[in-house]
Formats: sequence, structure tokens, C-alpha cells
Amino acid sequence: MDTATRILRREALRGLLPEGAILLPGNGQASRNYEGNAYPFRQDSHFLYFAGLARPDLALLLLPDGTGTLYGPAPHPDDVVWSGPQPSLGDLAAEAGLARHAPHERLAADLAACGRVHYLPPYRASNRLLLADLLGVAPSAVAAGASRDLVRAVVALREIKSDAEIAEIETALGVSALMYQFALRNARPGLHEAQIAGAMQGVALSYDMPPSFQPIVSVRGEILHNESRANTLEPGQLLLLDSGVETSEGYCSDITRTIPVGGVFAPRQRDVYDVVLGAQAAAIEAVAPGAANRDVHLAAALAVAEGLKGLGLMRGDPVEAVAAGAHALFFPHGIGHMLGLDVHDMEDLGDAVGYDEGEARSPQFGLNFLRLAKALKPGFVITIEPGIYFNPALIARWQDAGLHEGFIDYAAVRRYAAFGGIRLEDDVLVTADGNRVLGAPIPKTADDVELVMAGD
Repeated sequence: MDTATRILRREALRGLLPEGAILLPGNGQASRNYEGNAYPFRQDSHFLYFAGLARPDLALLLLPDGTGTLYGPAPHPDDVVWSGPQPSLGDLAAEAGLARHAPHERLAADLAACGRVHYLPPYRASNRLLLADLLGVAPSAVAAGASRDLVRAVVALREIKSDAEIAEIETALGVSALMYQFALRNARPGLHEAQIAGAMQGVALSYDMPPSFQPIVSVRGEILHNESRANTLEPGQLLLLDSGVETSEGYCSDITRTIPVGGVFAPRQRDVYDVVLGAQAAAIEAVAPGAANRDVHLAAALAVAEGLKGLGLMRGDPVEAVAAGAHALFFPHGIGHMLGLDVHDMEDLGDAVGYDEGEARSPQFGLNFLRLAKALKPGFVITIEPGIYFNPALIARWQDAGLHEGFIDYAAVRRYAAFGGIRLEDDVLVTADGNRVLGAPIPKTADDVELVMAGD
């Protein structure tokens, strides 16, 4: 994104929120186990969107008259020893298209002269303490003082992706495709999950792209966010791969595939796999401007219920089963989320991102995890990621409670106790007349997966 883009974004923000000052603090370094050993730095995405500067300890103050000031620390003379020559604060301000810059020590006094100050709810404790100090309030009062008006304005701007942003996401997806190409050709018995995960991340890092989240590489795919990589791959297992990368501009990819260790799906695995693939196809077909993403989710849920009824695992009317939430034993999460500068875009702002004002999440198990329910608009980039999971602990809990016995054949389900889980995920752009799956195709049908794993 160029300087002009950052300027236009700030002007658009001021147009939506003309009254009061807007404070956007960037992130600082986060120590891993002592101060000098930091985690890789990741800038706050809102600061990145409006300023474009991926450096620690900066802050942006926008005044009602349209002026903006960049605040930052003064460089230490010895920094050149450890980090080499660095741009000055003035250089950074010019890069962001800001005419003013000032030492960080000036920020508190400048804020005191502003009257109303809008800020977003902080998700890091360090920024909560910083805001408390700058605003002269108790840390416990910071969250309550966050500006709902600013949250709504930021969501309105960031939820619609420009052509340049979509191109960045597709750049990330290009590297994701290479990562999955490696996994498909190398997931064989005897390797460790960690070897596959490490090699996939090595592909990303060779393009100077860090992971957009901690990748999931697991033969225990029934656990949705299983980040353990301690297992050895064995014949007959399914390996679930959920990963993404982010570009130098911070834009993310997020892709999931589930593949058979050794290269061939067992008949039962292929049957369930095809149900998930059909559910994803039904959900993608439902993606269009004006469609509620809740209905996209329910389209996938209905396809899951119909497919599992065909396999003898569910029974009764699939429409009634979905209305009751019986399918959630197998599909206990939402269909997907926004994607952009965050892999779960703007999730730090809570349900203002995925739900309209005054709309609450459903209390129904499974549906309550739906992150995005509101009507889709052209320019949204969302993930579509249905799955079917056989979680023995969840199955036992539901069966012991007698839940949905009219829709679930527990005797048949118990025969799948060691099955694991299958999830398929792609990143989808909502267009003016429908949708487009972003990125280069990554093998997804059972036949295509087996073909690539065979080396053909």
C-alpha cells in the first residue's frame, strides 16, 4: 500500500467520525522470556491499516481538523551497533504521509488538550497500561472507555477490501499453495507431525512470510485447534493441515486440507470426506451480496446432516435436525470468519465485526461459535471451512445426556471413535454478482488429493 492509500484511509475515518481526537497506538515488542529476547514483532493491524509502519512503540493521533501526528521514541546512539542505521521519526512520518511528528513523551500532554479521545479496546495488557497512563485513568477503566463509534467506523472501512488488498491476500495464498504441495507429496508413514509442520513453515519463510497463526498439523483432527505435533504418522490416519502466512504488508491467507497418510483414502474416510466437500460447495454457492453469512453456515450444516444421514450416522428430517442443532455433534463450529490484515480479521473488536448492532449470537451449541452472521457485501473476504469431527469425549457427553437421540444413531457413531476429523477451508471474495475463490487451486477432491500424493 502506498502513502496515498494511507492518507485516504485516514481521511475516510475522519469522515465517518468527525468529532473528537482518534488515538491509535501501535504495538511494542513482547518479551519471550526476558526483555532482550522478544517474540517476532507484529504491528497492531489497525495502526498498520492507517499508518503502514511496522515498527514498535509508535502512536498515531488524528485531530478533528484532519491533521495527524506520529509519536515515537528517540533513537539511542548505540542502536546502530545492534540494528544498523534506522529511519528517523521524521522519515517514518513522511512514509506514512504525516506532516507532524513528536517524541512519545509529548503524547500525554497533547491528549490532555484534546477533550474527547476515541480509542479502540486494547487486546494487549501492555497497551492497556499505556492507555491508562496516557489518559490518566485506572487500567481497569480502559476497556469501558473504548469508543464504540470508532469501532463501528473502523469495521466499516476495513471490512471492504480494495483490489490492492485482495492482491496481497492472493500473494499469501500463492505461498500457501506451495506449502500444501509439499505436504501432499511428503505426508507418509513414519514421519512426525513436526517434520511436516516445520517443512511447510520453511517454505513460507523462504519467501520471507511468517505464519499468520500457529499452524495446525495433526492426526488428531477431531480437536479443532490441536497445536501438538508429537505424533508419528501411521498408515490409515488422516492428517489435518490448517495454516496460513502473511505478506510484508500484513495480509493473511488461511487454508485447510485433510489428507490420507500414505496417499489413499479408506472407503469410510472417502465417504465422510465427500460429505465435507459437498458441504463446502453448498456454502460457497450460497455466498453472494446480501446473503446472511448465518444462512451460508446453515447451508453447510444441512449438507452435513443430509450426508451423515446417507451414511447411517444421523436419522430423521435433516432440516429438523439442523434446526435442533443435532448436526453440531459433528460440526461444532461456525462456517468461517473475515480475513484480511488479521487471520480472524478485526476479531479484537468483538462481535461488532460479525453481527449487526443489537444482534446477539445464538445460544445454540455450534451456532454460538459463528463469528460472522451478518449480510455479506461486495469486498468481503471470508473463509468457508466446514468440517466433520468424531470427538470421543463430546460424543460420550451427548450420549450420556441423551441429546438428540431422534437424530443421531449413537451405536453407529461409536464405530467412528478413532476416525479423527476432516476440515476443508478456502478463502472467498464476495463479488458484485456472487463470489470468487481466491488463490491458485489447491487439490481438494479426493481423487485430486490421491493423484498428487501418488506423485502424478
